[in-house]
Amino acid sequence: MSSSSSAGESPIAEATPLSLCSREPRVPADRLVAEMVPPPRFDSVRFGTYIPDPHQPSQTEAVHVLESFAAGLGGAQAGGSGRRGFFGLGRPKAPKAPAGPRGVYLDGGYGVGKTHLLASLWHATPAEPSLKAFGTFVELTNLVGALGFQQTVQTLSGHRLLCIDEFELDDPGDTVLVSTLLGKLVDAGVALAATSNTLPGKLGEGRFAAADFLREIQGLSAHFRPLRIDGEDYRHRGLPEAPAPFDDEQVTQAAHATAGASLDDFPRLLEHLAKVHPSRYGALTDGVTAVCLTDVRPVPDQSTALRLVVLADRLYDREVPVLASGLPFDQLFSEEMLKGGYRKKYFRAISRLTALARDAKGLVQTA
Repeated sequence: MSSSSSAGESPIAEATPLSLCSREPRVPADRLVAEMVPPPRFDSVRFGTYIPDPHQPSQTEAVHVLESFAAGLGGAQAGGSGRRGFFGLGRPKAPKAPAGPRGVYLDGGYGVGKTHLLASLWHATPAEPSLKAFGTFVELTNLVGALGFQQTVQTLSGHRLLCIDEFELDDPGDTVLVSTLLGKLVDAGVALAATSNTLPGKLGEGRFAAADFLREIQGLSAHFRPLRIDGEDYRHRGLPEAPAPFDDEQVTQAAHATAGASLDDFPRLLEHLAKVHPSRYGALTDGVTAVCLTDVRPVPDQSTALRLVVLADRLYDREVPVLASGLPFDQLFSEEMLKGGYRKKYFRAISRLTALARDAKGLVQTA
């Protein structure tokens, strides 16, 4: 393969692409804990950088509520010797805990900025990073799997705030596990914040709603204030349609012309994901600047689809552009999948992969 250049310009240097299929990372448990911070995409977000839709007053209200919530955590400390819990339990002489719910739940659709707001809450909470934890529901269950339940409770009990993005009710066992964990953390004085997703165009119809969340966490519900955030997916506000897939040659050339890019056959990558625990998908992409995929086609089954969702989340968190040939990403999941119990996950993956595909367009232009 060769790269051409205009007169006076240097040809594009070629690099040997990486392969995700050749990686089988091993991630120590302490790294899982240390990485419970907002992902790189949300490193610099703050309440001041969130731009509410003027037609959606609930967005402005959410900012005000969360700013007050963060400020209220300033004098509170999690459990431990000489510390008081948020609810002032067990220490009669301790200052009274602030009134009102000590948890917030952000209920809204895709792309309305819930993760931006959750990360802003994490940044605004006046505590050292080591006393705040941020992770998705799946990452939290993975942490329990890696450390064990009791060790996870002990590790997180000293925190001032735990933020859980994309809280899910798809798996009853995981829901009970996390609800029990949150109960232990509340008893230790940890403040909680959570988000989940609403399907586009499905308001009130088979969606994960605030009532579902509060019902499932039962005894914890009194500690949460639900905040409804209305609006359309910001990734589609005034943006062009998702780019059509490129051909195999364009994707391959871009991978060779982009330092740190990976190049994999999509069906083979799906097979490889079955060999790597989802808790390691972040490590799978360490050092990867772009993911190039050939022969994208519909995923064959639900287990494979769910693994792809986790990979899409990790790529989106790390702002890794995805360049692909084959079918467009909105054709990854069958109609049956998009109507089934995991549809929230699949719509989220489509939205995020589409955004990453837009980010990747420049790779072909410079290849």
